[in-house]
Amino acid sequence: MRIGVVVNPIAGMGGRVGLKGTDSKVAEARERGAEPRAPGRARRALRALPDGVEILTWGDPMGGGVARDAGFDPEILGRPEGSETTADDTRRAVETFVEADVDLVLFVGGDGTAADVAETLADTDVPMLGVPAGVKVYSSVFAVSPEDAAAVVASFERTERREVLDIDEDDYRDGEVRPELRAVAHVPVGEQLQSSKQLGGGTVEALAAGVAADVEPGVTYVLGPGSTVGAVKEALGFEGSPLGIDVWRDGELLVRDASEREILAHLGDENVVVVSPIGGQGFVFGRGNPQLSPDVIRQCEIHVVASRAKLDQLGELHVDTDDPDLDEQLRGWTKVRVGRFEHRLMRID
Repeated sequence: MRIGVVVNPIAGMGGRVGLKGTDSKVAEARERGAEPRAPGRARRALRALPDGVEILTWGDPMGGGVARDAGFDPEILGRPEGSETTADDTRRAVETFVEADVDLVLFVGGDGTAADVAETLADTDVPMLGVPAGVKVYSSVFAVSPEDAAAVVASFERTERREVLDIDEDDYRDGEVRPELRAVAHVPVGEQLQSSKQLGGGTVEALAAGVAADVEPGVTYVLGPGSTVGAVKEALGFEGSPLGIDVWRDGELLVRDASEREILAHLGDENVVVVSPIGGQGFVFGRGNPQLSPDVIRQCEIHVVASRAKLDQLGELHVDTDDPDLDEQLRGWTKVRVGRFEHRLMRID
């Protein structure tokens, strides 16, 4: 098995000195006497790996040294560019691992590192697995301990999709914990993986309040059918068409139950279409909202909203706009608002 190993050497440094994280706080952490945590945890994981594993990694301090300490003769594919490692270094390392056809990316860090790795792997089938070393480790892509990570590597035969969460560390220092879904990654299946921290909120009323709070002056909102978007209409202060399309701007209902032609006539310089997938089917466009034609969609930013319960029943979302080129553009991962602040990544296929 060929494993790409990348270590975020500053992950977790801020924790023991009371900084609740290390993002933008490396210098202050060192001034407070912080010691690197990630290299030791990386060494523990690598020493527990089974025989026959081939290690590809990045130059010190991002993996080469700890791999040699653990008894490997690693292949070094590159080195960090500056004296301080950055997220770009992590992304470049992962890109080279993919080019080298690794079977797994094993990373050592926290949720921020997990997001960097997952986003780099987004268009690949290469799985990832985290050795926890950060202060905040909310994502479910991590093993419970370094040794557990090695056990998962030794036993995994298949992968599953798991969530990568992250929070704003400045908010965290102020006492606010609002995890946000950053990515969905392929992760080896294993009993030694941790669960993700549950995202708060998630009611239809909360997501409707969130949409209403985020409306911007001068923007035209095209609001689709259904009860979920109906709650958004109520939060905006009007009774909309339950099965039709309503057009709203700056506190005024411009058109109720609009046709395609009426929608196009009322679009402005900035437009947002708010839609919810059909329960049980998952269609965002092409079922129940033909007024949202390709001409309308191309002129709008798309906001998808749905309850958690609805998404839990859907493996993926679908589009069928009668325009194959547009359908192809819409496919891929999209954010779905599930609460006042929270989003979930869902794939449109």
